[in-house]
Amino acid sequence: MKKNFNWFKQIANNGKLERRLSLGEYKRAASWSKYIVSSGAAIKGEGEEEWSADMSQLYIGNKFASGRHSRIYRGVYKHREVAIKLISQPEEDGHLATFLEKQFTSEVALLLRLKHPNIITFIAACKKPPVFCIITEYLPGGSLRKYLHQQEPYSAPLNLVVKLALDIAHGMQYLHAEGILHRDLKSENLLLDEDMCVKVSDFGISCLESQCGSAKGFTGTYRWMAPEMIKEKNHTKKVDVYSFGIVLWELLTALTPFDDMTPEQAAFAVCQKYHASLSAR
Repeated sequence: MKKNFNWFKQIANNGKLERRLSLGEYKRAASWSKYIVSSGAAIKGEGEEEWSADMSQLYIGNKFASGRHSRIYRGVYKHREVAIKLISQPEEDGHLATFLEKQFTSEVALLLRLKHPNIITFIAACKKPPVFCIITEYLPGGSLRKYLHQQEPYSAPLNLVVKLALDIAHGMQYLHAEGILHRDLKSENLLLDEDMCVKVSDFGISCLESQCGSAKGFTGTYRWMAPEMIKEKNHTKKVDVYSFGIVLWELLTALTPFDDMTPEQAAFAVCQKYHASLSAR
């Protein structure tokens, strides 16, 4: 995977590793399509979905975030600033490659149906194994987590805390009304635009509530994860409510949840507290 992403980075920087492009350079950069689509081929192949991106219109810039199996780049698509999420299937692990393809398909299917001012806007996607990409609007304010970590503890004005909390609540209320569980709600997946409006992002492990089942094999983030998720039990919208509570604590404190513990210790403590509360009933 590392090899693949170094290759993309080299393309993004016009063959010069570690060099970041300005917005003007993005627009002058060579089209990325020749690396994705064979010479002379149609951009949208037979049987591809309407959401398929016109890769001749996509220009890729510097990486600004990364996940377990993905990298996120800033770029330009049809003269609009965008965020480009690249997912690369590992050649050596067929099971993981299949899982990542299913996750990509699920994320695109969910994003297609979501339209709300507090939800990230989907623009297009590309499915060209072994690499998939999802293109969304680019939000210049970065993540809520980054913003909070730049503040002094307990320093956020109450009116701002309430405003940000309401933005998140409105976005999550919309998701739940659509029957969707986010399942990875955390400050890192809450993005800010230039007006400090919060938008919920990253639906890679989201699901329809009617199809979620148990959390067996689920990979989330322990510090924000509800106890029933950690214990791999069946779950409902309540798991997002739990994560929202952790985010509210972050807004009020500007601190990292359970920062005196490792993620595993935090998970153990949450599960023990949950078990104790059940025993006391």
